[in-house]
Amino acid sequence: MINLFKMAYRDLGRNRRRTFFSALALGMGLTLLMLMAGVLSWELINGMDLSIKLNSGDLQVRANSYDENKTSLAWADLIENPDQVAAQISALPDVSVATPRLFASGIVSSGDETMGVRILGIEPDSAANAPYRDGLVSGQYLTASDNSGILIGQTLADKMDLKSGDQVALLVNTSNGDVQQQDFTIRGIYTTHTPSYDQTIVLMPIAKAQAITNAGSRASTIFILLKDIRQTNPVAASLKTTQYKVITYEEVNTLLVQFNQYSDSLLFVLYVIVLAIISTVIVNTLVMSVFERTREIGILAAIGMKSGTIRTMFFIESFLLAVGGIAIGMVMGSLLVTYVGSVGIPIGNFGVTGIYLGERIYAALTLKDAVSLTITTFVVTLLAALYPASLAARLEPVEALHSAQ
Repeated sequence: MINLFKMAYRDLGRNRRRTFFSALALGMGLTLLMLMAGVLSWELINGMDLSIKLNSGDLQVRANSYDENKTSLAWADLIENPDQVAAQISALPDVSVATPRLFASGIVSSGDETMGVRILGIEPDSAANAPYRDGLVSGQYLTASDNSGILIGQTLADKMDLKSGDQVALLVNTSNGDVQQQDFTIRGIYTTHTPSYDQTIVLMPIAKAQAITNAGSRASTIFILLKDIRQTNPVAASLKTTQYKVITYEEVNTLLVQFNQYSDSLLFVLYVIVLAIISTVIVNTLVMSVFERTREIGILAAIGMKSGTIRTMFFIESFLLAVGGIAIGMVMGSLLVTYVGSVGIPIGNFGVTGIYLGERIYAALTLKDAVSLTITTFVVTLLAALYPASLAARLEPVEALHSAQ
């Protein structure tokens, strides 16, 4: 066996350039697989985390007839006495915060520039609004009694060339189907580092949102964050009532949940594509080696080397290529994943409906995924040697010597 390893090593060394580039191609394939797995893993976790903080909460309580897609403001579709309902929910031991919110459709106008937005009425002091408070990049935060101030996202401010202290006109839909218009002062500009969100959400105190939309003292939803997300279903069950419906974060983020469920299938397809390319490179390298060494293989067979031993020799060559390529891939992949995980890849103002994407894509590769990809690449490389090894083992000594002359 040691002699077979020596022969395989020597044969690979005959054409060092081809061997190197074959191992490099294998390593780059593994690097790409590691990066894809790391990015997808990070996006699945981060996308859900962003959605929970900014949009869905762990739970929401809504009126039975409320239609989120239409941003309904009809009184029958809103929660009556939301402060009281939120206070009762906040008293539950598993609830971290519960706060009423009111949504409305609107248009921001400044000079000749207009932009469709979604108005979000909030209780400024609520802990649920930490993403906006902590993400303030200029100006000042809202106060509950502010009747003429709003917060806008950094993306919206950049698109409309606005800054803190500027005046804008805001047109807002009301509960009776009319449109209210009022001038507002931009108190501050926030960023959640989610361009698609920061471009559309305009914040104002819920009291002002209720007044300008003629919603009375009602709210669209009670936004709930839990101390432990694993308690979502038990808390949802305890909140069920005939008057309101309780929505979990999974029900709000159906697209993201489905994407998460099918992520393994998506990765499998990507893996197959990359591994097929790797296999082609390995097969090509070893087949070329068979053709170049036809005479040598004929001589080995003529002096008594069995076909199984010849086949094993080519598997050893594939093994050595796999070891070298995987070593290159692990080094390159680890460096690339570490870099993308810390610096990220900028994607600009890119979004997918139903999924929140940040300004940058990061990567977070688990040890389990790294080991799995390494083993898979190794096995595929060995399998790629089946055809070349069988081709070499089937060569008849006389024909091999004759064809090599």
